[in-house]
Amino acid sequence: MPLIVPHRLPAAQIVQQEGTQVYESPAQAPACPLRILFLNLMPQKQLTELDFVRVLAPIGSVWMELIPMKIAGQHYKTTPQEYVETFYTDFERLADRPADGLIVTGAPIEHLPFEEVRYWTALQQIFDWADRHVRSTLYICWGAQAGLYHHYGVPKFGLPQKKFGIFEQTVLTDAPLLSGLSPTFCMPHSRHTEVRQADLLQVPELTLLASSPESGPSIVEARGGRQLFVTGHTEYAADTLDREYRRDVGKGLPIELPQHYYVNDCPDQGIRFSWREAGLTLYRNWVEQYVKP
Repeated sequence: MPLIVPHRLPAAQIVQQEGTQVYESPAQAPACPLRILFLNLMPQKQLTELDFVRVLAPIGSVWMELIPMKIAGQHYKTTPQEYVETFYTDFERLADRPADGLIVTGAPIEHLPFEEVRYWTALQQIFDWADRHVRSTLYICWGAQAGLYHHYGVPKFGLPQKKFGIFEQTVLTDAPLLSGLSPTFCMPHSRHTEVRQADLLQVPELTLLASSPESGPSIVEARGGRQLFVTGHTEYAADTLDREYRRDVGKGLPIELPQHYYVNDCPDQGIRFSWREAGLTLYRNWVEQYVKP
């Protein structure tokens, strides 16, 4: 039971070449597929699409349609505007139907207060709509910080140094999302800000599912799983942090080696893809235990 994506989405061809079946038309599904909206706020949209198609397509237990969604009126620099208009649909055109799942990605705007983000008001409207019309919303990285701030007033704080690397997470609460991941699993992090465990524990509606002494709170649940906040990136490809590191080195920016990532901490000796199975398990659990009716 494969994943359905927009016709000719580049990620579909790549994943199929890797050996995983992906369909490009809802008409090919024998029954009504789960509708998963995908609010991709990252600049390099094709790379982020590929990350999520790679973790969703292998699930196989249910038909799903991944629907890229955008905020109307936004203009894009890194990804051609024509590309976004071709593959993404305005939220307003999708809001007349409930969705089974929603993924809200991160965005490289951590330095801004939330209220100074140009699309903050529109994002708040989407968050509120999702609370009423989506079975489960998965907020990722900056998206998780934004969701926690909007829904529960949890602040974010700047870090003295970028949290960058692969960090072992400890499962704190027995939840369906983390089935098969106990007692620990690995998760990539790449961020300049954080939410703090003390603030999360002050909100009775929030349940901390996993955390790390090195990277802090990593997964938070609310409303019985209708809201899930993940501060890292189990969807990341093996080379994502490598590309970030080499990009910043090439620009002469201050950047440390990603922690617990390279073999022997040497970029030329290879990458330890230690979170791959955890990422596949987490997304399978989300779809099967939270998104699926």
